[in-house]
Amino acid sequence: MAGLVRRRARSFDIWPGFVDVLSTLLIITMFALMVFVLSQFFLAHALSGRDAALEQLTRRLKQMTEVLAMERKDNDDLRLSLSQLSGELKDANTRVDSLSARLREADAATFENQQLRDRLAGVAKLEQDVAALKALRDELEAEIRKQGATLSEREGQLAEERKLSDEARAHAALLNAQMEELRKQLASLQEALEASEARSQEQEVQIADLGQRLNAALAEKVQELQRYRSEFFGRLRALLGNRDDVRIVGDRFVFQSEVLFPSGSNVLQPAGQDTLTRLAQTLMQIARTIPPDIDWILRVDGHTDRRPINTSQFQSNWDLSAARAISVVNFLISQGVPPQRLAAAGFGEYQPIDPGTDEAALARNRRIELKLDQR
Repeated sequence: MAGLVRRRARSFDIWPGFVDVLSTLLIITMFALMVFVLSQFFLAHALSGRDAALEQLTRRLKQMTEVLAMERKDNDDLRLSLSQLSGELKDANTRVDSLSARLREADAATFENQQLRDRLAGVAKLEQDVAALKALRDELEAEIRKQGATLSEREGQLAEERKLSDEARAHAALLNAQMEELRKQLASLQEALEASEARSQEQEVQIADLGQRLNAALAEKVQELQRYRSEFFGRLRALLGNRDDVRIVGDRFVFQSEVLFPSGSNVLQPAGQDTLTRLAQTLMQIARTIPPDIDWILRVDGHTDRRPINTSQFQSNWDLSAARAISVVNFLISQGVPPQRLAAAGFGEYQPIDPGTDEAALARNRRIELKLDQR
């Protein structure tokens, strides 16, 4: 009986320990659940931060793509300018070669004409000598016939023949002297030819040196214009400050059309006139320092977006872009910029800098570009 009581007492002692184990498991489960909830919260927060960073990187990549497109266009324009300069240099070299060829032809023609005149004079002199010899031969034959006619006159005829023979020897000696004189003339002509060839070589060296100087001068003018272009855009950058609607990209100054014109119009707004007035003042300051031998121009290019236009004033984007460029040119002329230093061009929608179709891309494509270039 006492053993049964002890066994029951021991069986009832197990329950509190079991309750403690269950409580501990419950606490551990709640802690694990709380850790899981917190980890899910922090993970969601980290993912949202990464999405924001990814979106920012995407925007920066798009901006860099725009800048890259502008730089590529600038490189294409620079290659075009270099190809034009190369063509001008090639034309100059062609003109120099043509002048050299004409000079050589003139020297050769002068030499050949002189040689021909000398030869003709020698031939005429020889013909005169031959005619004299023929006449002498006829006289000798006549005298011989006379000798056969009468013996009494033989001595006189022999004396006459000796006389004629002496004259013939004298003519022969004269002909030899003339031949020697011709040889001397030929030697003199040869020396003149060698001297002419030497002068021709010197002229070719001078022409080659002239071509090198011309190349160096052209390169110097390009570098000098580049320096004034950098100074011009540097002053404009400092004058206008950091603006989203006015940018300097490479060697071009880019206005968004909304800065200068209302939508679908070529009439300058007051704010655009103020901006162009400051630009004209800066251009005139730079122009006074540019040497007169640099033939520079400020090119004004008008661009539109791809949306078509058809009004009573503008039948196409070509008309609108050209009219806007001309309006800018006319305003700069009114501010004192010389007309011969300005050029206007309209490109319509065919030179976009952003291939997108959203409103932001269309706004970037509506622009006025200014470029300081060499004519």
